[in-house]
Amino acid sequence: MGDVHQLLDLDRAHVWHPYGPMPGTVTPYVVESASGVRLRLAEPVAGHRELVDGMSSWWAAIHGYRHPVLDEAVRDQLGRMSHVMFGGLTHEPAVRLAARLVEITPAPLQHVFLADSGSVAVEVALKMCLQYWRSVGRPAKRRVLTWRGGYHGDTFHPMSVCDPEGGMHQLWGGVLPRQLFAGEPPAGFDAPVDEAYAASLADLVERHADELAAVIVEPVVQGAGGMRFHSPAYLRLLRELCDAHGVLLVFDEIATGFGRSGALFAADHAAVSPDVMCLGKALTGGYLTMAATLCTAEIADGISRGEVPVLAHGPTFMGNPLAAAAANASLDLLLGQDWAQEVKRIGAGLVAGLAPLAGAPGVRDVRVLGAIGVVQLDHPVDMRAATEAAAREGVWLRPFRDLVYTMPPYVTGDDDLARITAGVTAAAVAG
Repeated sequence: MGDVHQLLDLDRAHVWHPYGPMPGTVTPYVVESASGVRLRLAEPVAGHRELVDGMSSWWAAIHGYRHPVLDEAVRDQLGRMSHVMFGGLTHEPAVRLAARLVEITPAPLQHVFLADSGSVAVEVALKMCLQYWRSVGRPAKRRVLTWRGGYHGDTFHPMSVCDPEGGMHQLWGGVLPRQLFAGEPPAGFDAPVDEAYAASLADLVERHADELAAVIVEPVVQGAGGMRFHSPAYLRLLRELCDAHGVLLVFDEIATGFGRSGALFAADHAAVSPDVMCLGKALTGGYLTMAATLCTAEIADGISRGEVPVLAHGPTFMGNPLAAAAANASLDLLLGQDWAQEVKRIGAGLVAGLAPLAGAPGVRDVRVLGAIGVVQLDHPVDMRAATEAAAREGVWLRPFRDLVYTMPPYVTGDDDLARITAGVTAAAVAG
């Protein structure tokens, strides 16, 4: 690698980082390589040349970095073709992936639209729902209901179903479609159903059924909106309400899919199936960007009988062969091992390592579900101080709002897991 300081000067002058100003006000760490669960830095930070990744690169790199199986799958596909347009053409990696996703997701999801990011997968899901109702002669059904505390992406229709007050998209309130919002689902994966909340949810769906195209939620885990967990019982309630009132149900499993919550899909905790499901992040094991939107045959048939009998959406890199090959290899890796036991092991390590923070000064809550560990503070986190504190422990974390959290790769060993929880602790104290 060339001169690190020159690289950082160029970065500051030209590169716009996510959720940051331009020019940047925080100097990023320069990563020169990654292997296993470690990020190797171009120069030491807080005495460490390597940091254990506690974030799975925003929850995607579930198998860690430079996994030989995934590397080989991409190399093999590269020797055949890196990309070919998906309009009028098809290829084995994408077809195999779609068939595999149908096989492992809840029935009756049957059809797969391959997108190139999570936000686009949600765009496609909402477009499917809106076009379905228009195609079957119910064009007035064009609003979407969700609950507060959610996050579904950064493009325009997904932003409209993110939390309009506590979320990061308040700026666009007067521009986005006006959707319907229930209150946040009561917290606690094991908490009993709040009957008053359930009644209010039922009332909202019933009163607005004639204008509702769909309900969209993150099942069991609300991710970037606040890292909150809720009871699977509310998913069963939503399924019953949507069936009773003719509303489609969309589950955004971009963050929760592929085992992160302790079930292969968070919907499995409730033993219900949505009409549409969005997948992404861990789909390719963090190797390449790809997402998927699955739907039932009923939705696909309805759209295909409409005035415009096609789903008018087609990303240039849709079905990219390299990404599909990586996704197939990632699924082989995940399902070819006892992934549930590995997630359970990580969860136990997070519980043990984070337990001392419960009741500590400045800490509001400590919670763990599957391979997700969350420390919620009673104040906004000082991200710079918290990140630097974690780095001093040899750990990479990315806190936000009032949260210091971790989603380690599933291949994280027990010693590295202990290091991650030490990093979370240090970040929580410093933040």
